[in-house]
Amino acid sequence: MFNKVVLVGNLTRDIELRYLQNGSAVGKSAIAVTRKYNSNGEKKEETCFIDIDFWGKTAEIANQYLHKGSKVLIEGRLKLDQWQDQNGQNRSKHSIYVESMEMLGTPQNSQNGGNFGNQNSNFGGGNFNSQNNFNGYGSNQGYNGHNSNNNQNFNQNRNSGSNFGYSNQNNNKTNFSNNTPQKDDVQEEKIPDIDVNADIDEELPF
Repeated sequence: MFNKVVLVGNLTRDIELRYLQNGSAVGKSAIAVTRKYNSNGEKKEETCFIDIDFWGKTAEIANQYLHKGSKVLIEGRLKLDQWQDQNGQNRSKHSIYVESMEMLGTPQNSQNGGNFGNQNSNFGGGNFNSQNNFNGYGSNQGYNGHNSNNNQNFNQNRNSGSNFGYSNQNNNKTNFSNNTPQKDDVQEEKIPDIDVNADIDEELPF
């Protein structure tokens, strides 16, 4: 069955980060999603508050850069949590298991706020997923370095390649010219003179 949820909203509280016994990170928060609509010509808003769970590297990144009020786009699946409270009563609730997220607006890092702004201006928004394949915040420096190295290598190869090819062409042209017989080296074959008024019986020179 298809189970896919996409939401855009603002976090209602800071990320609550904890680690399981196996070392996996889990971050819990909630998102407020507001729908605006008109009812009989009157503008109204409807807000839903939904619990969300981040896992793995995504949870650590969310805890580092997202805070209460941060705007974020999340993609994930709807899941049902079931447990018993202190009184032994069965409880359940629905929440979103976040599989990927995109930070919207300007995120803030309590530890590296200044540097983070410069990195963000170089790369743009950050996309993260629970499989630890993420681009953007914190990794764009390597990304830009990779591009700069490629550009540098490309320019070097292009320049060296074009110059090398041009030199080869000149060398080939030079070799071709050297292999062409010069005028002084060509021995012209003399064509015998023929007297058109001579007798027919006279032996021709050829």
